[in-house]
Amino acid sequence: MSIKKDALKPCRWVGSAQKDLQGFPERVKKDIGTALMFAQAGQKAGSAKPFKGVGSGVWEIVDDHDGDTYRCVYLLRLKEVVYVLHAFQKKSKTGKKTPPKDIEMIKSRIKLAEDDYKKRPAT
Repeated sequence: MSIKKDALKPCRWVGSAQKDLQGFPERVKKDIGTALMFAQAGQKAGSAKPFKGVGSGVWEIVDDHDGDTYRCVYLLRLKEVVYVLHAFQKKSKTGKKTPPKDIEMIKSRIKLAEDDYKKRPAT
């Protein structure tokens, strides 16, 4: 499947999400970057799924590498912009639940993204 790079929605990073992603292993960064590019093109990567518990239009990319799980959460409900909200390594080895502190961070960053979009809508 080909993606026209000139047709991509802009990607905006909230808080430390971009810096946090840069600390991931190279293969994980590449996989997440590719999945985000699909989101920017209005398509869904195989590793993307809805993120539950924080409202509609929030998606996550999950990537396992060397026994560790990495996640990147992004917002699609604002027209024409993809907001990357949070990138983190899941520390717990049991269960699939996202830790409450990460859910709270995602919720606060959704609000920041919505405020940013009001000030700087897509052009």
